[in-house]
Amino acid sequence: MKPKVLVVATSKKARGGIATVVSAISKQDVWKEHKCCWINTHIDKGYALKLWYLLSGLLKYIILLPFYHIVHIHVSTRVSANRKYIFFKLARLFGKKTVIHLHCGSQLSKIWNNKYEDMFTNCNICLTLSNSIKEYILSRVSPKGKIEVLYNPCPNVTKNNTIKSDNNTILFAATLYKAKGYLDLIEAFGKVAKKYPEWRLLLAGNGDKQEGIEMAKKYGVEERVEFLGWIKDKRKEEIFRTSTIFCLPSYAEGFPMAVLDAWAYGLPVITTPVGGIPDIVTDGKNGLLFTPGDTTMLSEKLELLIGDTTLRQRLSYEARKLADTTFNIKTISKYLSGIYATL
Repeated sequence: MKPKVLVVATSKKARGGIATVVSAISKQDVWKEHKCCWINTHIDKGYALKLWYLLSGLLKYIILLPFYHIVHIHVSTRVSANRKYIFFKLARLFGKKTVIHLHCGSQLSKIWNNKYEDMFTNCNICLTLSNSIKEYILSRVSPKGKIEVLYNPCPNVTKNNTIKSDNNTILFAATLYKAKGYLDLIEAFGKVAKKYPEWRLLLAGNGDKQEGIEMAKKYGVEERVEFLGWIKDKRKEEIFRTSTIFCLPSYAEGFPMAVLDAWAYGLPVITTPVGGIPDIVTDGKNGLLFTPGDTTMLSEKLELLIGDTTLRQRLSYEARKLADTTFNIKTISKYLSGIYATL
């Protein structure tokens, strides 16, 4: 009999990487084979709803815990770790095997606390999104269990063989706040916009767009910068399919889901070497990299990709190859099933 798994994560209705990853895994054979049950502990709504999700999730967890063999806990930033810590301690109290699945990346050194230390030290398996984060954890603690890298999967999308070369749009998709680098992207676009008057910049995501509007006005590109808000389902598919270049200028990441989305749709990617990106992306081979915050370098990368159709086609091909191999959902699900089996 295969071990049954309780999966502790944010709500299915929440926006963000963890919900996207768990939702993708829940559609695979591994979910049925291990009779996985999703415990919702958080929702990105008001305080009252957040408290309700936590308390109701905790109650359901306590009721179900005796009947499961493994607890797979998804954690990210410090608030998430603090919230999930009680679930970890209860799993240990009941003698359950524990998997701690870390979804944040290069910011871990700034948010490290004793709860991370306890979970990483005493869990049976710790999963990270990159080798660099794995090495960082090993520099802080000596885990009693294994620590392994499990990449996030690309979404399954219907392949489209049309090369994205003539729509003349640069897409950004993430929350609109400074650490995601969206202001840097607007500035960099402003530096090259006059030379390429047919190109536009699309920014998809919630957040404070006012600073972005002011930045676009400063560079005289307000008519060519469009704020789309949060996109999902058919609208998201339409935007990704019809864009030409994807850019995520983040200062810190685990492994950005937006980049995985872009690869799935065959978009050539410009991004920064943060989190798990350096594990995979070689500048000029399967993506373009620049130093976070360096808007001059970013504008050069934009101009390079805008002006070179052949390069865009090559990076598009490499993007699809990554989506079909290393980041294929079936490959990752099979690996996860093997991890459960070892416990």
